Amino acid sequence: MNYPSEHFSLTGRHLLNRRQFLSNTATALGSIALTSLLGREGLLAEMPAPVIDPSHPFAPRAPHFAPKAKNVIVIFCAGAVSQLETWDYKPELIARDGKPLEGGPAVTFQGPAGNLARPQYEFRPRGQTGKWVSDMVPHLAGLTDDIAFVHSLTSTSNTHGPAENFLSTGFTFDGFPSIGSWVSYALGSENQDLPAFVAIPDPRGVPQAGSNNWGPGFLPAVFQGTPMSAKDPVRHLAPPPDLSKASDEAARALLQRLNARHLEQHPGDGKLAARIASYELAARMQLSVPEISDLSTEPAHILKLYGADDASNPNKAGFARNCILARRLIERGVRFVQLFNGAYASGGELNWDGHNKLKEQYDKHAAILDQPAAGLIRDLKQRGLLEDTLVVWCTEFGRMPFFQKGAQGRDHNPEGFTCWLAGAGVKPGVSHGETDPLGQRAVKDIHPLYDFNATILHLLGLDHEQLTFEHNGVRRRLTNVHGNVIREVLA
Repeated sequence: MNYPSEHFSLTGRHLLNRRQFLSNTATALGSIALTSLLGREGLLAEMPAPVIDPSHPFAPRAPHFAPKAKNVIVIFCAGAVSQLETWDYKPELIARDGKPLEGGPAVTFQGPAGNLARPQYEFRPRGQTGKWVSDMVPHLAGLTDDIAFVHSLTSTSNTHGPAENFLSTGFTFDGFPSIGSWVSYALGSENQDLPAFVAIPDPRGVPQAGSNNWGPGFLPAVFQGTPMSAKDPVRHLAPPPDLSKASDEAARALLQRLNARHLEQHPGDGKLAARIASYELAARMQLSVPEISDLSTEPAHILKLYGADDASNPNKAGFARNCILARRLIERGVRFVQLFNGAYASGGELNWDGHNKLKEQYDKHAAILDQPAAGLIRDLKQRGLLEDTLVVWCTEFGRMPFFQKGAQGRDHNPEGFTCWLAGAGVKPGVSHGETDPLGQRAVKDIHPLYDFNATILHLLGLDHEQLTFEHNGVRRRLTNVHGNVIREVLA
């Protein structure tokens, strides 16, 4: 049947052209053949998801490629540390101190903007590299030759809770797996008597987004981080005082027989196998956790190195003991340790949220962070652990170059801030990326936090594009549909 050509669209007439049809057919057949050949060679196939035995969920698993790092310690400074008071030296900001920012925003997150404000601490060159770092953190400043700084990170949120979520999970919303859960899901652990992923809250409390920072999201619940600290080890490990050892062992034996019988009748019940594995790990932790939490075995010179013996500053001593605990966990093969410095929203009194009295509050917070964190890195290095351990220092976003109007502090700034890496696989003594002369926006080698997380996974031998989990019909991953490895900071 013939139809007038004007009844068809341009695309329709194009498709009905005989020569074009034959050409498209030949191209399509060639594409199918090429796809078949590449698929047969495994060149198009996605890397398979980790094979998880529910009865041994933390068994060590192979990475996608040879890793540089085997373990990770993340030092997470909650409250958004100002890059301008710490790592990102801006002489222009000093020269323009007290002047208005022409063309700058009239209002920011918490209100009207004031005038530009110089860094509240002096900067000076450090180490062999001559990197300018603030006097606020003199102990960490002494380690700049070991650190790779990324000065051009950006976030998608300027609110603490969602920004913490974004840093830890790659999404601002709740319900997504944390990076530690992704890593323990992918790699398991070298120690079957301790959790693969441990989150160590600050002595002053938990961060704004709370357990979202170590939650499993839609991954199997077994991969959730275990919160514990030197002050508060895992709860309920000891049996009740009125329960005898014989009764306890008899109850366990009976439960083991009942579980074994149920598994024989329902061999495919992965949930039961996972639950059994969880209880068996809890039983082993009754022995392993008290031992690893007992810091009385640490010599006096180690306590001094970290500042854990500082009786004048209980929060510093508490954070220092958490840092020692982090090292002990890594020594015993725990895969991922998330170490928090700073707690929840408190007007900047309990974390780094310096809106009103930045200098006064940062004096306190820096004293808690600096020596213990530097002591941790030095201790890892002298024990040879830094060769296999990646140390990450991060915060959820940065701060504005001007003070808030009528205040002595800086507002939230997700458009340019600094985080850094040290240890296994990291090129030491480099500074990558730049913010503008006032430190407000990333302007060179701009990296959203997706890139930072992709780089952490890469150092562990994991391809962030291949580490996926299907949830509600969508292949989810830590970096969503984004992310590029920051190769300039890799050794």
